[in-house]
Amino acid sequence: MKTAVPCYYHIDVEVSPERVGQVSRILAAHLRYWDLENLADPVCRGAELLLRAIDEHATDKHTSIEMWWNGQHLITAFGDDDPDLRPDQDLRSCLADIAAMSDGWGCCASDTGSKIIWFSQRARAGERVPLVPTAPAPTLRQGLQVPREVPVAVLAAPAGAVDDPLGAPAAPVDAVLEGSR
Repeated sequence: MKTAVPCYYHIDVEVSPERVGQVSRILAAHLRYWDLENLADPVCRGAELLLRAIDEHATDKHTSIEMWWNGQHLITAFGDDDPDLRPDQDLRSCLADIAAMSDGWGCCASDTGSKIIWFSQRARAGERVPLVPTAPAPTLRQGLQVPREVPVAVLAAPAGAVDDPLGAPAAPVDAVLEGSR
């Protein structure tokens, strides 16, 4: 799973029996795109339940579907404008099934008088990822310790060479290195 970034998707649907499967495949495709394919099955089952109930009971077949991913929860919401469709009567069995397979659900009215039915799926412990990307790894701005200085002339001279301009015999390199430690 990638580092999570908040995701949002919205689709307006004219509900019909043929569209139920199409919408389910569209939602599953977006969940795969978001690397949430493990949540596709419960979300698509819930979406199919609600869309079939809307198709069966509603007079206004238009609905809006929205999905939000925040890094730990996926919330799927269905909004419709049908005043005759009552969640407490027409959608009771559908909502009972959604409540059984989701981590949270609810129904509320909006300011415009439409109803919104939502349910959420939580990412399990091993699937959670932070919303904010982790800080980049440190660069090589840290200073490296420089080895103790050894005269370049000593390092360049072959062992046992006597080419010192002052006339002193050159010390072997091993002896110079030993002395610098």
